[in-house]
Formats: sequence, C-alpha cells, structure tokens
Amino acid sequence: MNVRFIHCFAVLLLFGSGPGFGSEAAKKTPGDWERELVSVEVHRKQYDYFQPWTKHVQTVVKAGLLIGPREILTTADGLDNRTLVRLQKGGRGPWWSAGVKWADYPANLAVVTSTDEKFWAGLKPATLAEPVKKEEEIQIIRWRAGNLEVRKAEFSRFTVSHPNMSDAVHVQLELSSEIDGVGWSEPAIAGSKVVGLVFSQSGNQLQVLPSPFIRSILDAQKKGHYKGLGYFDFTWQPAENPETLDYLKLEGEKRGVVVIDVPDKRDTNPVLKPRDILLQVDGFDVDTQGDYVDAGYGHLLLENLSTRNKWAGDPARLKVWRDGRAQDVVYRLPKAEDAARLVPEAPFEQEPEYVIVGGLVFQPLTKNYLRSWGQDWERRAPFRLAYFRSQDPTPERPAVVILSQVLPDFYNLGYQESRQLVVEKVNARKVNYLSDLQQALKKPVNGFHILEFTKGETLQKIVLDAATLDAATKRVLDRYGIDKESVIVSPAK
Repeated sequence: MNVRFIHCFAVLLLFGSGPGFGSEAAKKTPGDWERELVSVEVHRKQYDYFQPWTKHVQTVVKAGLLIGPREILTTADGLDNRTLVRLQKGGRGPWWSAGVKWADYPANLAVVTSTDEKFWAGLKPATLAEPVKKEEEIQIIRWRAGNLEVRKAEFSRFTVSHPNMSDAVHVQLELSSEIDGVGWSEPAIAGSKVVGLVFSQSGNQLQVLPSPFIRSILDAQKKGHYKGLGYFDFTWQPAENPETLDYLKLEGEKRGVVVIDVPDKRDTNPVLKPRDILLQVDGFDVDTQGDYVDAGYGHLLLENLSTRNKWAGDPARLKVWRDGRAQDVVYRLPKAEDAARLVPEAPFEQEPEYVIVGGLVFQPLTKNYLRSWGQDWERRAPFRLAYFRSQDPTPERPAVVILSQVLPDFYNLGYQESRQLVVEKVNARKVNYLSDLQQALKKPVNGFHILEFTKGETLQKIVLDAATLDAATKRVLDRYGIDKESVIVSPAK
C-alpha cells in the first residue's frame, strides 16, 4: 500500500512540503509543462475486504500526460471500479467528461480520452525519454492548488521487482525526494523529457515506471502487438557455490543459475527441467547471481527479460546446460495475470467474494485481503496467512478459504472471537473454494454442520446446528444490515 492521502466523497488534493518552484526551476518554461500535464479525476467504488459486503465512494485526483492526439497517459491504479472520469487542464477551472480508452492493470498503465474538442485546445504532447540517464538532474512535477510544483529528486537505482498490481516483474526506477503525498502518476522529468511516472511512495523513496518500459507498451499497443505482460514461471537459484556447477558438470567459466522447479503442465512437454543451468536469455549472458547486463540500465535481474520488449505468448530463446552440453530451447512466456497462485490477486473490476453462514463470514484468501493490513501488510498481517503467499498451488490445495470473522449472534455463541482461520473441511468435504463450502453445507452430518480447520490453528473444529442455520443467517443479515448472504463471482470449481 502506498503512502497516499485519499478522502472519500471529496477531491483528493496532493500537497507537498515546501515552495512550488524555489530554486528548482525545470529546464522547460512553466508554460510548456502546463500544456502537457493535466489532472485526472476518478470517482470509483472502493471495497472493504474486512467487511466485503460494504463499499464506499472514493474520489482520486491523479496526474495525466498528453502523449498523442486525444490521448492522456496515466497509471491504471485507482481506475478499477470507476463510475466517473473527468479531466482538467491548467490546474484549475472546468472539468471535462472523459473515458478510459484502455487500461492494463498488471502493467499499471492506462490511456484516457475525451470527446470534448474544447478540452484539447492549447495542449501539446510530452516527450518520453529514451534511455533514462541516471546522471541527469531529475525533478517531480505536479499540479498543487492550481499551481505547477517542481521538486528535486535524486537517482537511487534501477531495480527489478513486482509492481503494485501484478505478479509480473519488470524494471523500475527508484528515486529519493523530499516531496510528500505522491504516487499518483506524477511525472519524473529530466530536462525537457519525461523519464517516468511515480506510482508509489514510502517515506522519501519513490517507485517510478521508467519511460522506456512505458514507451515499449505504448508502441506495442498502437501496433496491435500488445498481449499483456508475461513472466517466467520457473524457479531458479543462484549458482554462487562453484561446487554446484561442478556437480552439474558445467564446462568453462562459472556462470548461470540453476533451475530448481518447473510447473507441472500436464498437457505439454516441459521446455526446462530441474537441474538445468540457465546460461542465456535472448542472447544475454546470465551470471551466477542471476543478473545480466542491460544496455540501458546496467546490471539487472534476469526476470526483467520476461518483460523487456516481450509480451505474453512471445518466445524467449534460452540457452541451458543439460546432460553435459549446452542446448538451445524456446520458452513461451505465460501471461502474468493468468498466473496460478495459491493466494492470487483479486480480479480487477470485481467485488469481493464472501459467504455468510449463521454469522460466520467465509472469504477466499487473496492478496487484496492481506493488503487490508496497510502499507506493511507483509509484516502486519497474520503470519500464518501471509505465509501462504510464498506457497504454490497444488492439486490438493489449489486455493485457500478462510473464516475471516464471526458476526455475533446467539446461534454462534462461543465462536464469536474466531477469525482468520484456514478452512480444511466442512462436513468431511475438502474446501478450496467458496463453491465447495456451499456444496458441503447441503449435506449435514447427523443434523449438524462440522467445520474443520488446518492443523496448528487455535481452533480445530466448529459444530453448528443444521436445522436452525437458515433462520440464524437471515437474522444476522437483518441485524447487521447486509443485503446478500453471499457473493461468488468466480465460476464454480
């Protein structure tokens, strides 16, 4: 979760700390940036994953850049579940109705447009830098209370990691700045060009989508080649211990990483095998730490080669060491948003799923649920739940259902403090999905519903009276003002 200031039922104003320009004047004149930078206002439904039957109205104001005829570039963050989008130019004045031309949430990019010709008058396209030069003076710009604010930022590093909204891995730019309250698509600029869009802030550290990554997607989208981000679905480990490479009989200098796990795809023959040494990806040599040398960024993690001008379904040429010799194989990049995860991303544009049974609230364990613990959710969320993020799905456990909380009622007396328990079985039936739970509840055992939880939970079993369950559920819904006892959007498994 990023450091942001969000106010429901009101326009979000992003305030900095310090004067607008001071001595930090952009190399362009203010008038140039004022014609390129606009404000994007988004009204949206915001769901509460702790109380999944509730939703709020949220208004977010973020930055947008004119990049072409009737095209405004912004991040996709905050555009899901939108109900209204508007545009404003010059930092003040009227708002124009707008719509989202396209949005890619895993890439965190979107293009917004408007049919009102008056809005486009006086605007000019911004220029995306290619490449990003770390020695240049970098600044962050945004509209603040009707004025253009320009604040200094310092280059920290290029890194490769998961962004906010996807399991895809790609290059990111890290900056350091005293600016506050950013992370909503504010442009980072160097001279007269844009080097990236800020999408996250933690303290003084800013995470930025670099302009070459943005440009590659925009170009592919324009040509009709963009099929979404891909990723490497195999697991590897560094080969820094030379004895490992000796054991696998690698000849020549020490290099490459060792493949240790390959997903079981029963309908295909695996391209990679455990104990393969991955030597090259698309002609880039891989060192024993898992890095390659990128012409634009320097040393980067090899995972970036899954999104470096490549998209889901594209081939990647891999050179591996197997059976005592180097071999070339062709690997097809799977789509990142289709990644099989034990704890998946909750689908965008979809309300949270839940089932209420006699006051007991059941939910699928998703990353959005874990994010409800705030910015440091990986540390603050219950360890036994966050731990599942590091686990892969198996045929025995392809997904996780939890008893998230209990809405107190005399029907569930004694269990009202139970929460965040991983469900194992209901009425002796294995439960992996909410649809499994619903089916299991149709077959009580000797007049009772028996709920079992995984080993190690503080509570191992709950027993409920089957005959009075429906009446108890209705009573709980009425008492707590909940319209529906269940929401299941995903198809039955």
